[in-house]
Amino acid sequence: MASGAFAQSNPTVGGAPMLAERNIVENAVNSPIHTTLVAAVVEAGLAETLSGAGPFTVFAPTDSAFAALPAGSVEALLERRNRDRLTQILTCHVVPAEAFSNTIGGMISGSGGAHRIETVGGCVFTARMSGGNITIEDEQGRVATVTIADVDQSNGVIHVIDTVLLPSAM
Repeated sequence: MASGAFAQSNPTVGGAPMLAERNIVENAVNSPIHTTLVAAVVEAGLAETLSGAGPFTVFAPTDSAFAALPAGSVEALLERRNRDRLTQILTCHVVPAEAFSNTIGGMISGSGGAHRIETVGGCVFTARMSGGNITIEDEQGRVATVTIADVDQSNGVIHVIDTVLLPSAM
């Protein structure tokens, strides 16, 4: 009963229900605002990993976030010859732990207002609070805002973000 009540409180993403008993990939596939992310995850060969046991925290950029990259960037990244770069970018959106927004907020507060986040892809980002929202600054100084927090998954949590996070050398 408790898990059913929690599942009902899971936010929708792009109007689609996100079911806590589904994994990260299953819910991302169901999200109409993450088609580019899903295509990239499949192209990079990460679907099986992100369907695994986890736990993972995924900062999931929307289609609009990918569209805001320089013209031709997404198409180039999806080419097989750029698979290593695509994999690096995508894994820089993944943390090998489950961290809901209250946990991230506590880490930010406990770190004096800025908390370092080390990702699976080797990136080190900085989380802060801004106007009541969690923001993530990448290694290039780009800032993503968490627009939908705490989308519970069977193998972790997704936080929807409005900007693609990039490693320092891009």
